[in-house]
Amino acid sequence: MTAPKQAFKFSDIIADPKIRERWEKVRRYFFLRESTYDMTSRCNIKCDGCYYYAGEKQFATANTSPEYWRGLMESEKERGITFVVLAGAEPALVPELCQVCFDVMPLGAIATNGLKPIPREIDYQIHISVWGNDQTSLAVRKAPDMLARQMNNYKDDPRAVFVYTFTPNNIEEAAEVVKQVADQDMKITFNMFSAPVGYTGPLCHDSASLLKTREAMDALLTSYPQHVLFSKYNIVSHTHPKGLHDLFSCPYPRRNPSTDIGLGRSFRQYRTDLQWDREAACCVPDTDCDDCRHYAAGSAVVTARMYRHATDPDTFSAWLDYVDTYLAVWVRGYEKGQNLCDHFITPPPSA
Repeated sequence: MTAPKQAFKFSDIIADPKIRERWEKVRRYFFLRESTYDMTSRCNIKCDGCYYYAGEKQFATANTSPEYWRGLMESEKERGITFVVLAGAEPALVPELCQVCFDVMPLGAIATNGLKPIPREIDYQIHISVWGNDQTSLAVRKAPDMLARQMNNYKDDPRAVFVYTFTPNNIEEAAEVVKQVADQDMKITFNMFSAPVGYTGPLCHDSASLLKTREAMDALLTSYPQHVLFSKYNIVSHTHPKGLHDLFSCPYPRRNPSTDIGLGRSFRQYRTDLQWDREAACCVPDTDCDDCRHYAAGSAVVTARMYRHATDPDTFSAWLDYVDTYLAVWVRGYEKGQNLCDHFITPPPSA
């Protein structure tokens, strides 16, 4: 007969000095309240499987007035937003609007394809999307020499974090890309292709590619611990057969009807016309929720489930590694620590 699992009080869990130190480190950032903003509907490339050109948001009339954007940022600050994610098609095409956002909201991140450098004065974290080596990028994103151009644009730029999106077709290429990034002493994290609604193309994952991706991520995290911003629990959470919503119950308004507390009340996803739709509001709108394993979604979906993970030192350590990774990827100046948990932890069920 299996012995019952030991019950831990939270005070027992954080009695471990390393766990307590990491807990005190990450909890200082619990003030972060995010919303996301489509800066423009224009892009300088056209990628297969792009979530932006799915759904209605692509047809919004762009508001290009810096004054209106400044007013939006001021109102966002007043309602308690402390962190902005600038996305859309390609934010680098409207640097004047990004600058306005930074002037009002100094904490944030920009998602970019990296082909046009964002001025250094905009001191947000810069997420540079990579979908494979240059041969694959040419085929999928219709742009030549992408990684070489991205690295040249952001060489010696402390804002830069490369984001390698795994698809079933580029798993083997990840090693050469990570090596190139690490050789330039730059940082990289991992993402999973998550299908837009209605997409059934070759970039969709299946059970075999999920397992193969898990193995590749694990090998790269082991080989490049100083350059890969990831953890064992990130690997588990994003390569699990179940998507993030099924594993953790997504708190974004699109899947969460509650307006009582948390993201259901605070989060908005603004389109280029500065309007938002609660029924469509999530960090990666028009993604198929059942297939969502997106790194941006996990930054809130997993971190919001602290109490679910506060069951024992191992599970809580894994969660702390995830939060530590999230902060290092998204917040300027935050330095990732050594992962506390060196093995895979099964995501705990809801109470």
